[in-house]
Amino acid sequence: MVTPEYCVIKPMVVRKSQSGKRLDCVLSELLANYSRSQIKHWILSKKVNVNNQTVILPKKKMIGGEFIQIKNVINVNNSIVPQDIPLNIVYEDNDILVINKARNMVVHPGAGNFSGTVLNALLYKYPSIRKVFRAGIVQRLDKDTTGLMVIAKNVIAYYSLLQLFKKRKIIKEYEAVVLGNFLHKEGTVDEPIKRHAIHRTRMAVNPMGKSAITHYSIIESFNMYTRIRIRLETGRTHQIRVHMAYINHPLLGDQKYGKLMCFNKGAPDELNNYLHAFNRQALHATTLQLHHPITKVKMQWDIPLPKDIKKLINILRKNEAYCK
Repeated sequence: MVTPEYCVIKPMVVRKSQSGKRLDCVLSELLANYSRSQIKHWILSKKVNVNNQTVILPKKKMIGGEFIQIKNVINVNNSIVPQDIPLNIVYEDNDILVINKARNMVVHPGAGNFSGTVLNALLYKYPSIRKVFRAGIVQRLDKDTTGLMVIAKNVIAYYSLLQLFKKRKIIKEYEAVVLGNFLHKEGTVDEPIKRHAIHRTRMAVNPMGKSAITHYSIIESFNMYTRIRIRLETGRTHQIRVHMAYINHPLLGDQKYGKLMCFNKGAPDELNNYLHAFNRQALHATTLQLHHPITKVKMQWDIPLPKDIKKLINILRKNEAYCK
């Protein structure tokens, strides 16, 4: 198993010959083994101290003699092994890549998942993307959530996309099947989210958490389930799953935040068997809209539902009378 390697970087002193140069340029010269993009990320992530003061401007000019310290960072790009894993590419140009992520696929390596990820696949297919922090990954989808996600192929596109996400300029829409029926055709969940105090792999609504806003509208109703469309204003971890569970409409198949599926003894085996076998959250990222980070052209991608969710919906339609 490959595990992350922690970088221990010794304190440095800016040489007099580097007077007038930008901080990121100076660090690139002093740390030749690290890419300019990685160094820039450290600065923007508040990991670089100059004369005991945190500096977040890569373009800050040095005068010579400054004492630079870099806090411990993870050398992600050097610790992850490229793997020949197929990616379903929806769109690609010189700056960005849009993929339709498959189910049962982790986006970024983490505890217990250091191979078979989207990042492993990106490093294999695009060797030069190693120069971009996190191999250009600017958003994540949960392991069993399918659908559209955008990836940057170079440093400029990476930081431009980060700004678009930060300013909420990127539109992300999903389709889901949830438990229960709604009183109104549309609604909004505006509740902050924070990591669960006890179960550290889970998130929870918490007044001390970060702002999280989820809009939803009904597409199709069944007797016990509802197909909905969701639009995110924010992008918190597990946001849709947490918010839907919070309003007592957990996603069908959600093993972490959901409830046991309700089965009807009088319903056809086709329905009960499929509900029992559906072991992932019924959630799919259907639409992605943004202004291209380089050309500024407005772009939109739409992707149909995957086969397993389509089949689920068809079975619910067919057997609606039994979903009581």
